[in-house]
Amino acid sequence: MGVAAAAAGVVPGAMPASSSGFGRPGMAAWVPSDALGRRLLCGTEYGTVRYVGSVPPTAGIWLGVEWDDPQRGKHDGTYEGTQYFKCRHPKGGSFIRPNKANFGVDFLTAVKDRYTVNDERDVQHGTENTLVFGKKTVEFVGMDSVAEQQSQLNQLVDISVRECAVSHAGQKEEISRTCANIRHINLSKNLLSSWETVTAIASQVQNLETLNISENKMKFPSTSTSVSGAFSKLRILALNQTDITWAEVLLCAPGWPALEELYLTSNNITVLERPDNVLQTLKLLDLSDNQLLDGNQLHLIAHLPRLEQLILRNTGISSIHFPDAGFGCKTKMFPSLKRLAINDNKISQWSSINELDKLPSLRSLQCHNNPFMDTEKNPETLRQLIIAKIGQLEVLNKSEILPAERKGAELDYRKIFGNDWLAAGGNWNPEKNKPSEEFLAAHPRYPSLCLKYGAPEEGELKGRQPLTLKNQLLTLTIKCPENPEQKPVEKKLPESMTIQRVKGLLYRLLKIPGSELKLSYESSKLEGKEVELDNDLKPLQFYSIENGDCVLVRW
Repeated sequence: MGVAAAAAGVVPGAMPASSSGFGRPGMAAWVPSDALGRRLLCGTEYGTVRYVGSVPPTAGIWLGVEWDDPQRGKHDGTYEGTQYFKCRHPKGGSFIRPNKANFGVDFLTAVKDRYTVNDERDVQHGTENTLVFGKKTVEFVGMDSVAEQQSQLNQLVDISVRECAVSHAGQKEEISRTCANIRHINLSKNLLSSWETVTAIASQVQNLETLNISENKMKFPSTSTSVSGAFSKLRILALNQTDITWAEVLLCAPGWPALEELYLTSNNITVLERPDNVLQTLKLLDLSDNQLLDGNQLHLIAHLPRLEQLILRNTGISSIHFPDAGFGCKTKMFPSLKRLAINDNKISQWSSINELDKLPSLRSLQCHNNPFMDTEKNPETLRQLIIAKIGQLEVLNKSEILPAERKGAELDYRKIFGNDWLAAGGNWNPEKNKPSEEFLAAHPRYPSLCLKYGAPEEGELKGRQPLTLKNQLLTLTIKCPENPEQKPVEKKLPESMTIQRVKGLLYRLLKIPGSELKLSYESSKLEGKEVELDNDLKPLQFYSIENGDCVLVRW
């Protein structure tokens, strides 16, 4: 390094920063005593201090920083052959001078800055006696500013100090004295370096119910710690993008005795462990964007007694299996689970959908963007198959399943696979009805559908199309003659689609309440005559409907 560069305090691979910086005036080299491991801001970039000290041959103190955005770095912590610190990314680190680092403010300073006036600012802008709540400015006439501001802070219930560079709790008991009524805190994207800091803040908020500390890359306990009462009333906790592991979750969980909702998206959670005597009150768990990969990992959290909603978007799972229950039986796993989201995964086999029918309480499913959905090109047929396979489902991919749609789906499923049932040993005579294990594995609900609607009759099964239903698609115009505000819609429907299923489609397409639909059709060949579609079990082709015909809907 040249003499001029050394004199200027420049390290090759150092992080450039504006001259304005965040350092304290007159304290260019000021560094907190606990700087190592602390979170900091430099300009708009977030990072973690991995090294404090000299970097020869330059003079003075440097901070070695691992940046959240590795593109802001220069190296992996090694300079001139000497390794000063380590980074996860080969170019995720660089050096900056301490006067370029913002180590943040205490919680109460951030709250006051966001929710109360600043006297100097008010004088400069010619305003007096104003108080800001979020974006709302309230004016008080002749208020005693300190006392009134204190009173207003005490009334705050819901506080957001997102992106306010909060790094520590401040003086002990100061928060509880100033903001006694807080119940909900958003502390996301700040400079919190450890779970201890979060506990120090929460311990001063007596009735804390909701806490969001997402987007804080912090250190969590690695061994069991004494249980703090800081979170005794906490119901909702968001720890998204905090780099927490499941083991660390379980170490902290004894301190969350009343927790109902836990959000853990985009972390380092790859392996689960069974929660023993913790998280027993949990109703919602979001593990999205964690690469669990193995669906059997779910068995380890399957006995949370009150879990009603499980969100597993983009977790890499390729299959779901509940080995404790046989065909047509209910599993003892996830006893309270009502809502499940498994979108954006790698589930390729219909057997995983069959397994979901074993969940005793499942009512809502989201399963978009999984390979098994590519096995059927017609989205309506795909939806009907899922509905028929999961008997108690009420909502599929955020769309309600009406009774008419369920009945149509189940009747059609019963017919589509009727010949397979017969070939596998199914029989209209109950004494001879012994379908094979292979058939029951592929269609575990088939026996219950036969009990519900009767076994398919021989006449129904003649000429049945295979599962893919790649038969003639009819282009039909849907009209509502008694509701002119409802514009005509063109749809392509398989000619094998039953009238019952057409009705199920129309309920959702036209957003009609649960009225009884009456369908008919008119064709250019019939010279203005209408033909009623009066048998729900018959397919469109039964009525000789052709391409270009018009289906009339009344209710």
